[in-house]
Amino acid sequence: MTARAAQLHTGSHDLPVSSALARFMTDRWAATPPPTDSRVPGFEQLAGRRARLAARFPGERLLIPAGELTVRSNDCDHRFRPHSAYAWLTGLTGEDQPGHVLVLEPDGEAVLYLRPRSARDGDGAFYRDRRYGEFWVGRRPDLAEAARTTGLRCADLDALPHLPAGRNAAHDAELAAVLSELRLIKDDWEVARLQEAVDHTVTGFEDVVRSLPDALRHPRGERWIEGVFNLRARAEGNGTGYETIAAAGAHACVLHWIRNDGPLDPDQLLLLDAGVETDALYTADITRTLPLSGRFSPVQRRVYDLVLAAQNAGIAALKPGACFRDFHQACMSVLAEGLADWGVLRVPVEEALSAGSGLYRRYTLCSSGHMLGLDVHDCARARAEQYLDGVLEEGQVLTVEPGLYLQPDDETLPRELRGIGVRIEDDLVITADGARLMSSALPRTADAVEEWMDGLLSGPARD
Repeated sequence: MTARAAQLHTGSHDLPVSSALARFMTDRWAATPPPTDSRVPGFEQLAGRRARLAARFPGERLLIPAGELTVRSNDCDHRFRPHSAYAWLTGLTGEDQPGHVLVLEPDGEAVLYLRPRSARDGDGAFYRDRRYGEFWVGRRPDLAEAARTTGLRCADLDALPHLPAGRNAAHDAELAAVLSELRLIKDDWEVARLQEAVDHTVTGFEDVVRSLPDALRHPRGERWIEGVFNLRARAEGNGTGYETIAAAGAHACVLHWIRNDGPLDPDQLLLLDAGVETDALYTADITRTLPLSGRFSPVQRRVYDLVLAAQNAGIAALKPGACFRDFHQACMSVLAEGLADWGVLRVPVEEALSAGSGLYRRYTLCSSGHMLGLDVHDCARARAEQYLDGVLEEGQVLTVEPGLYLQPDDETLPRELRGIGVRIEDDLVITADGARLMSSALPRTADAVEEWMDGLLSGPARD
């Protein structure tokens, strides 16, 4: 590279550090206490979780990484969230965890390898290192502080490469599967965190309804809705558990619509799929389909009522010992029968529902629910026999979310149905004799939705 070309590549925009400044930066710093010296959330459950994992791989070394920072653009990283398995085993959920690794030794001892706090009299990383330096991203604990809050033996991350090889959850399919399977059943502490996430999500949906007059006036009303909900998620928790879907009109027929750049039309419906993630990283996942005028039109209500009937059938199928797929089949049977009654489905319902056909799926493509927890699609690495082809057990938390997505360009549909998308999604925990609706604070019937919206739009704001 020529000298001229070298001048065109700026690299870092930071000013160079003189030797005088480097010396000055190491002098006269007061001791500072950590922000908190309390135990990590859920501390009482953590040792038992680690013991259950170690028992599945006796005599083996297991590595469970928190994950690494990923670049968003150029030298800016995405906000960091630790891997769910790491958080489940350590209780550490903060943005100061990138690169850290939990190691379960062959004798069962748990050791946390982390990047300790930079010394103020060392190489100056505390102010020079943009990614991890304290001046750039905030204080992190030293080894002793981390040991007190986690109850783990803590070691410097630099020592990790010198360990003998072991199973790494980032690469070992069996270890990843077992970690997912161990998380299928939630303990009481986890269910409480999920209920907290649901309760904050309910408040976020209320915020959205109150904001509708402003959102309807904005040229990108969907994005206004997204911002209102996301404000509640950041104020009450870690943020959203997944990208908010704020889909108006025909956008609701796009199953994972997250562009959220469209306007709102009072004659159309809004499909809002959103969930608050708590500081402990447990997330809700709730969907409501709302009439933007405050009242369903007759055709909108017809579609809505069919989806609600399907959801009711799915919820009724939830109980310990039932096959996981049973609630989905219950939902689909109702939708297929309804589509046939409308004259949309032109083959017998039994034929449409058969494995060799599935023609009804043109109008309802996706599954009717999934496990929920630290991930919105929780325990996804579990083996089929333990999850999709398994049976429900008390303590599992899942969603039931049937939907109809009647595409705007689908010529098999009557014109009045085209462009209508409806999904109703709730979060439930399996109990000894059925399931408890965790999101019951949000209305589900069309009449109750209209009454709820009317009350929020005419009543005082709530903090």
